[in-house]
Amino acid sequence: MPHNVLMPALSPTMTEGKLAKWVKKEGDKVKAGQVIAEIETDKATMEVEAVDEGTLGKILVAEGTEGVAVNTLIAVLLEEGETANDIKTDAAPAPKAAAPAPAAPVKTVTPANTQSPAPQKTVALLPQKSVAPLSQQGGRIYASPLAKRLAKERGIDLSRVTGSGPHGRIVKSDLDKAPVGVAPVKSASPTSSIDAKALADAYGIPYTLQPNSGVRKVIARRLLESKQTVPHFYLTVDCELDALLKIRKDLNDGATDFKISVNDFIIKATAAALVKYPAANVSWTDDALLQYTRADVSVAVATPNGLITPIIKDAANKSLKVISNEMKELAQKAKDGKLKPAEFQGGTISVSNLGMFGIREFSAIINPPQGAILAVGAGEERAVVRNGQLKIANVMTVTMSVDHRAIDGAVGAEFLQIFKKLIESPMSLIL
Repeated sequence: MPHNVLMPALSPTMTEGKLAKWVKKEGDKVKAGQVIAEIETDKATMEVEAVDEGTLGKILVAEGTEGVAVNTLIAVLLEEGETANDIKTDAAPAPKAAAPAPAAPVKTVTPANTQSPAPQKTVALLPQKSVAPLSQQGGRIYASPLAKRLAKERGIDLSRVTGSGPHGRIVKSDLDKAPVGVAPVKSASPTSSIDAKALADAYGIPYTLQPNSGVRKVIARRLLESKQTVPHFYLTVDCELDALLKIRKDLNDGATDFKISVNDFIIKATAAALVKYPAANVSWTDDALLQYTRADVSVAVATPNGLITPIIKDAANKSLKVISNEMKELAQKAKDGKLKPAEFQGGTISVSNLGMFGIREFSAIINPPQGAILAVGAGEERAVVRNGQLKIANVMTVTMSVDHRAIDGAVGAEFLQIFKKLIESPMSLIL
């Protein structure tokens, strides 16, 4: 019987996505495990694979379509011997919000002068995972952490809000449709209060429109929320690089299967400093501090669609060679839009390095729920004073942005002291 192909859920929080590209076209043979489409989520573009084999009989959602809800019928696979006449032509897509209620039967329209087709089997694309419906037992209300916080700030009773997220979960957008009688306070949006397009039209400034990708929209929303809700403060330290550059040169001169960068040392030093000083390896929640027992370093990578932060997990316990090879692979996958959710979701601290662009120093915005981010500038020759004498040394400026709710000034300063010592005495990073 024909197999319905549904829009997959590529992450636990995904409710919709853009069908960016069909790799296969109607009439193509498809084997289980073959990539048949590319889906753009709010984080990345990911390949999806077919679960069953057959012929791609009909594409129901054209490539380039945005806002396709999870579990929407997007295509139909035909088994051997089946034809287009076996496809239900009026199969309705799944609703945008999947509520924990039995699905309505799908109406079937049979073309004139043909036999009624056999029932179609519904399958999902890999890597969609089955998620049990959320229960309402015990009076528990299922809502995202952001929705809970905003509801508290606005005085909204979540029991009176209908969720549109996966399996009825309440998400941020649902709060804008709060029940009558509850007056939510208007929240800031990631769009500017000034209409740049209207002003450009009025002033006669020429421009072109470049639609925002899902990644760019998420970046705008998250960074705005971070600056508005996280009390940032900043600590800056200068690190001398001469010893590190010498060791790096020695390692690379004798290597055949890797090439270590200064950024690899920074990743390793960041993780090692967190292990030595775990008070800085934390995140804030209203009830308690999350004290992480592993140092996972998110590393900012610029891509055509915007910034994304693949993660070197447990970096303190990995060699520089492993970190170097992992970082190269993750950075390439990020630029190609092929990162898996597990490769960029999470992390306990972030590193953003603009030194390759000649930036001397800068401050970065914290990536919630992390408690800190390191902004790394360029290493350059500077005049330094040692024992009353002027010397020339390679110096790198690092600025740490800190969530003051979770990390006090003294804690951040002590962490940076340890980080500086590791950078300036890098032998401990390779032993």
